[in-house]
Amino acid sequence: MPVNIAIDGPAGAGKSSVSKLVAKELGYIYVDTGALYRAVGLYALNTGADTKNAAEVEATLPAIKVELKFLEGEQRVYLNGNDVSEAIRAPEASMAASDVSAVPAVRAFLFDLQRNIAAENNCVMDGRDIGTVVLPDAQIKIFLTASPEERAGRRYRELIAKGAEVDFQQVLEEMKQRDFNDSNRAVAPLKPAEDAAIIDTTGFSLQESAGLLIKHIRKNLK
Repeated sequence: MPVNIAIDGPAGAGKSSVSKLVAKELGYIYVDTGALYRAVGLYALNTGADTKNAAEVEATLPAIKVELKFLEGEQRVYLNGNDVSEAIRAPEASMAASDVSAVPAVRAFLFDLQRNIAAENNCVMDGRDIGTVVLPDAQIKIFLTASPEERAGRRYRELIAKGAEVDFQQVLEEMKQRDFNDSNRAVAPLKPAEDAAIIDTTGFSLQESAGLLIKHIRKNLK
């Protein structure tokens, strides 16, 4: 039976970066479920759909094919045959992902894909509702968090490094808005699973954060 490790948490908590390191250390595949929602959000944006309108978003789904491909251990995201791994990281794609993830039809659309990957592989899967909804039977569940200021600072530096012109205060406000949206949506709101370990990485480097998780996983993985 494959070993599944579920890592949830708010935007900017470092889930993707930390999960990649953890998966590499354990020899598991890494599954970034947020990338799937970003891909759906990107498609909605590109087709002119209102990402806050559930009916308009749902209408785009029949035309969408999202695939995760693992090339040399690296996850790449394909949208209708095109590699969108970089495009989905733009700030507008982040907000669109938050919008479309509140649409039940979108969650159902991506649910089987996530479950099937976990059923066939030892994996570290991160997202907003992995431990609570997608993989409720995961052997290890972790809720990764950090202060809004810390998370906004990480995202700000990431965007600046990519050449984006962004304002820290705007990034912080968008982060707080996304926290509110994700925690208050009607379907699968962001919250720790009852049996999840809550790990706060405020003040920790990426390597230190990954070390905390690996230590916890090895201690608790029977």
